Amino acid sequence: MSEKEKMLQGKIYDPSDRELVDLRVKAHRLSKEYNDTYEVEEMKRRELMSRLLPHHGEGCYIQGPIFVDYGEFTMLGENVYANFNLTILDTCPVTIGDNVYFGPNCTLATPVHPLLGAERRMKQKSDGTLYDDEYGKPITIGNDCWIASNVVICGGVEIGENCVIGAGSVVTKSIPANSFAAGNPCRVIRQLTEQDSIRFRKELFV
Repeated sequence: MSEKEKMLQGKIYDPSDRELVDLRVKAHRLSKEYNDTYEVEEMKRRELMSRLLPHHGEGCYIQGPIFVDYGEFTMLGENVYANFNLTILDTCPVTIGDNVYFGPNCTLATPVHPLLGAERRMKQKSDGTLYDDEYGKPITIGNDCWIASNVVICGGVEIGENCVIGAGSVVTKSIPANSFAAGNPCRVIRQLTEQDSIRFRKELFV
């Protein structure tokens, strides 16, 4: 099994593996190139996004800056919108459904490190290359979710469809569909219902 295969399956892997290093360098360079564009440079942005995040549906818009570890292990549905400073660490698969919105400064972090300090320490190969033991857990976000500003979603989390995750939340456990959830650690506050429709908010309309 290659180091990439181990990584994607959530096994302990060697991040100094040449194939993985090359993939990260490529994604980091494409992230930088994307971040250096202006939002009016639509064709250039589309071309860069197709290389940085090749598995994306129609209508996706990434405001930028964006920071991506690999890119090719992230799947975006249709009409995904991300505000400033989206970070995706996709050492394990990240799957994002249709019509998902991200506020500014959101992080999706699949990597996991050993809890014991001695097991986190850098090690040295016979050729002098340094490496550490890492593994990861996938992240899945269902359709029609709103991930508000400054949310961190940790590896192993599944967020059901039609959820709202409140600003500043740290999501460490899965959230069922149709939930409003918030906090650190994030927890379900209540279920969303038709009574949450803006139709009932008369003050919002002229």
